[in-house]
Amino acid sequence: MPNLASYHPQIVHFAIVLLVVGVLFRWISLTGRAAFTGPAAAVLLLAGTLAAVLAVQSGTDAHGPVERVPGARSAVMEHEEAGHWARNVFLVIAALEIGALIFARRSTRIARGLTWASAVVGVAGMGAIYKAGDRGGDLVYSYAGGVGIRSGDTTDVSRLLLAGLYHAAQQARARHDSAGAAALFSEMEKRFGDDTTVRFLAIESLLRDRGDAKGALAVLNAVSVPDSNPRLRLRRDFLKVDAFLATGHSDSARATLERLAHDFPDNPRIKDRLGQLR
Repeated sequence: MPNLASYHPQIVHFAIVLLVVGVLFRWISLTGRAAFTGPAAAVLLLAGTLAAVLAVQSGTDAHGPVERVPGARSAVMEHEEAGHWARNVFLVIAALEIGALIFARRSTRIARGLTWASAVVGVAGMGAIYKAGDRGGDLVYSYAGGVGIRSGDTTDVSRLLLAGLYHAAQQARARHDSAGAAALFSEMEKRFGDDTTVRFLAIESLLRDRGDAKGALAVLNAVSVPDSNPRLRLRRDFLKVDAFLATGHSDSARATLERLAHDFPDNPRIKDRLGQLR
């Protein structure tokens, strides 16, 4: 079988949708109110079980690199165990559904009993799916599992590092650890200084974390942004306004805002800032 690691997210979500809808349709079919839900449930549950088998296989193919991330091994094992349990529950359900199809013409009573059993076990299956999904979410959101695996592109890992530095800096700032935030933003600029957004974050850190408004102004005056990008223009000039105010040059701050107001007359933030200066 080919390596399915890079397809794990798609296969997993496909399996979840098929199985959840299949269980719901099976319960609806037992009411006798929607005849189509009976055959539909069988098809969905059988297809979803096949997808669950492939999901487990793709997860097994993917787990090695993720497991080697420091601190992630236990989370990987928990997700893997939950995935195996969910697959096994639905293999039982698939067997019940196949049995119901076999007995559909031989014994209606047995077939109905098997569909009831499928519906009941399906409730446990829903819980198993939720647990596996929750553990998978932990890997993605708490351990950044899988970054760089899908594409093999080192850029993905660089994005992860950038995101980590950004969030760590914001947390340091929230703790009022200005020195820590400044160091992290400085490291971000050192590694990703070609990114204009990163440069502006570093300049903002000069203002907020280091209290160096003059230094921030000097850097801002050297930053050019294309006229075709109003977002960057606004970002730069709002930082200039903050720096001017921090150095006591309120007239320069007002002049900067008035130029912005002329170029962006419908921008409410510009109007608010001008109102605060008057």
